Amino acid sequence: MATTTATRQSAGKKNQARRKHTHNEGIIPLLARAVREVEASAQRGKATPANRTKFHVIALLMREERARAKTDENVSEAERAETLKRLDGVAAILARTAARDTSLITLLEPTAPVTEATRLLKRKMLTQAGVILPEEEEQVAALPARAYVPPELAERQVVPPGLEARMLTNPFLAPDLSASKQPTPVVRLANWELLGPLLKSFEQGGGGSACMSLPEPPVPDRLAPAGRELMPHQARFLAAVAEGHRTFLLADEPGLGKTAQSVLAASVSGSYPLLVVVPNVVKMNWAREVERWTPQRRVTVIHGDGQDIDPFADVFVVNYEILDRHLSWISRFGFAGMVVDEAHMIKNVQSQRSRNVLAIAESIRERTPGVSPLLIALTGTPLINDIDDFRAIWRFLGWIDADKPGPELMARLESNGWTPADPAFYPEARQSVIDMGIVRRRKVDVAADLPAKRVVDLPVELDDELGRGIREAEAQLARKLLDRFDAIKRGKLGAKLSDDAIVRMVSAQELEESNASADGMNVFTMVRQIGQAKASLAADYAAQLARSVGKVVFFAKHIDVMDRVEAQLAEAGLKTVSIRGDQTAAFRQEQIDAFNKDASVSVAVCSLTAAGVGVNLQASSNVVLAELSWTAAEQTQAIDRVHRIGQDEPVTAWRIVAAQTIDAKIAELIDGKAGLAARALDGAAAPAEDTESVQLQSLMAVLQGALERRADA
Repeated sequence: MATTTATRQSAGKKNQARRKHTHNEGIIPLLARAVREVEASAQRGKATPANRTKFHVIALLMREERARAKTDENVSEAERAETLKRLDGVAAILARTAARDTSLITLLEPTAPVTEATRLLKRKMLTQAGVILPEEEEQVAALPARAYVPPELAERQVVPPGLEARMLTNPFLAPDLSASKQPTPVVRLANWELLGPLLKSFEQGGGGSACMSLPEPPVPDRLAPAGRELMPHQARFLAAVAEGHRTFLLADEPGLGKTAQSVLAASVSGSYPLLVVVPNVVKMNWAREVERWTPQRRVTVIHGDGQDIDPFADVFVVNYEILDRHLSWISRFGFAGMVVDEAHMIKNVQSQRSRNVLAIAESIRERTPGVSPLLIALTGTPLINDIDDFRAIWRFLGWIDADKPGPELMARLESNGWTPADPAFYPEARQSVIDMGIVRRRKVDVAADLPAKRVVDLPVELDDELGRGIREAEAQLARKLLDRFDAIKRGKLGAKLSDDAIVRMVSAQELEESNASADGMNVFTMVRQIGQAKASLAADYAAQLARSVGKVVFFAKHIDVMDRVEAQLAEAGLKTVSIRGDQTAAFRQEQIDAFNKDASVSVAVCSLTAAGVGVNLQASSNVVLAELSWTAAEQTQAIDRVHRIGQDEPVTAWRIVAAQTIDAKIAELIDGKAGLAARALDGAAAPAEDTESVQLQSLMAVLQGALERRADA
């Protein structure tokens, strides 16, 4: 009888594998995605331990699938040939990757030792592919507890003093005795790949603002502490929390009080202890906001190894940079909620930063069975360059897994009654994701009393020796690109491609070489030199503004530009403060306080990256942007350090642009890129615009300009 059962199971598995191959499912598509991820990692340098494990698992599964395809009598010859062809493609990428990182070659050997991490990942990938594991393997896989600390980080783990005592005082979470919800059967969408269509539903644009329906705020709100007042849009968000909603992508535009909403959300829902993960520059500000909005709660800020931590605090604030050494105790501490500030910083799901955040969120969900923990992704700019930036945030919130919607979102999609083959699927799917907890309000929609904001370009002529050198460097770059264009045009490939396609190809090649090497003149060094050339002119204009209208916030990208500007302003008799990335959180906060409160301080000279988020500089209403960002989001973040709740005057950002250089084109391009967030989050119609990066489009503009000038000559 046991033999008969085993035979049936074996036949069932073979038929299942055959059906999945027919539907383009199963293990091969999973291997194809995984091997390209490993290849991309190898192109960036030596493979990490995690990617070495993935490389080994791909090699093991490829060999097993090849053996199965050759011996399975239930597979037709055509299917067998197609399967082997696709596996050859996976093998070719493995070989190419091993050639780039030769340390991987030994993992291709059949005798390579199989580690426990390799076995666990192999089981996980087989499960994701829908392969039924033998019963004994399932039992083995279920035995070990979930490990949230990657092996390469195990030796770095620290346990701050007093935390074990805190955990022992409350080792168990309150049980949820309500009846568990039965999952909605998935029938209509069972064989569909859904993450791509879900992202497409946002990229298409239209459909109105991406904001879930929110209840009316209580009157009076009774949510803020005595002496504090919430704006109506903040109270509406908290009313949704009070009604039981627990996962949010809080994407209000910068300056609308997202920090206060998150702090009070924990209070309204009783989600303590609360973990808050933030950029280093705003750790101290978060502690202040907790004390301001929930004075009855204790907050502790984790620095370094956490030696001065308050283990009995209600709110724990930690920055991304040190999270890796605190994973062990955080994953078992029993947090009831988690807030991730500037959540666009986890957009790369392959980065260690993103993996740390996702692992902690998963540990919180697993330690609160039957209870929905409070999870808030906080960002005014959830999309930077690509609609795929949504993926990591949705995974953090538990709305999706790595490759499919989570149970709740899947139930919503199933109940809509459509599949991705139906045009009606996309607006319905977009709304289903929004209803999971996207909250997006614009200043123009909810804060009519906020001042106007405008960006004014100030073209400057670089007529000194440095300026002439920059124009000559740009001309040399144009000639270099033109020579490559002509070489391709004369070759065999040139007859098959349009001029536009060749322009894109040449520009992409130049950008790849520029990213790979900092030597020589390229688009990045050229932009930096333009910033250096503009520094003196920008400092002069900031000094004029300070004398005529009062305090000024000055933004630059590079330290040498900041140094030069500070020295020039000091020579002009103006007192400055500096906000940079290498400062301690306490010192940075002192600089911010001095600018906002000390009447003798005229200018805050700020790093565009270090001070572009989480900093309140509303004592000024004038911003000088001395160097351009590569993204519209970064520029907007900088301006919104001034344009925020509490600002009494109209805000003007003065953007210094070097005329007749690539600088002017970059300014034009980043303005055009602002359409992505408007399309995906604010319901704007989709314009016909390029999806390439600003860097690539800048190079394309240089080459196109050279071609036009030659044609006119």
